[in-house]
Amino acid sequence: MSKRISFELFPPRTVAGREKIAAVQQTLAAFHPDFFSVTYGAGGSTRDGTRDIVRQLCNIGCTVAPHMSRSANDTDDDCCILLDEYKAQGIQRIVALRGDDAGNGSQTVSASALTEFIRQNYGDHFHMEIAAYPELHPNTQGYDNEITHLKSKFAAGAHSAITQYFYNTDAYLYFIEECQQQGIEQPIYPGIMPISNVENLLRFSQKCCAEIPRWLRYRLQCYQDPESLQSFSTDFITDQCERLLHNGAPGLHFYTLNKAEPVASICRQLKLNSANT
Repeated sequence: MSKRISFELFPPRTVAGREKIAAVQQTLAAFHPDFFSVTYGAGGSTRDGTRDIVRQLCNIGCTVAPHMSRSANDTDDDCCILLDEYKAQGIQRIVALRGDDAGNGSQTVSASALTEFIRQNYGDHFHMEIAAYPELHPNTQGYDNEITHLKSKFAAGAHSAITQYFYNTDAYLYFIEECQQQGIEQPIYPGIMPISNVENLLRFSQKCCAEIPRWLRYRLQCYQDPESLQSFSTDFITDQCERLLHNGAPGLHFYTLNKAEPVASICRQLKLNSANT
């Protein structure tokens, strides 16, 4: 059975960063991903940057899935202008997210509402991806509520979900069992985050409530040089991916942080360069 592989990029702020994206894409394209996704900043703060990178990737023949969220200030016409542009570029996949508030008082629209809007206006043209949280969203009101909320996003017209990254594989496997018991049959792809900077990972994980197991935290802090950390990270994440795939995960979605080599090392160990199986 074929397993879906995808890579996430974010829109850089500099010319050098945009040039780096091309090199990252070229390296990761060797692993035959099903698509590259491109993130969308809080409150649409990277709308133009996202659109530019999407266009850049489309122009070299990539299959692209732009992330999209909707501020309460965005009109229907604002959303349709962007979606029409994506449709004209041949894009057939959207990652619909609530997204983070921009901090200027403008709230974001729920992912369910955005998914429903896109489905009502564009029918089945776009394959709709949504987010899932095996370790629960920071604002969740409880485990059952998390699954109910995910189910509502699927009911609004989403086709599949991508999870927040995690390092406790059992959390994902348990979450999938609970979702299936609640009647969710759509595929839920695990999000995979390579480890290249421990301090940044600890800070970001605390913000988004992604658990780093205590043993792993202490193990990571043992490494004083980048090479040793990279070697451990590659082996650890490869083992995680193998376990996920062995236990029925439908594929893998890699958060690249616009760095090719950490992800490429894992993909090479998984032997993904010839076929995604």
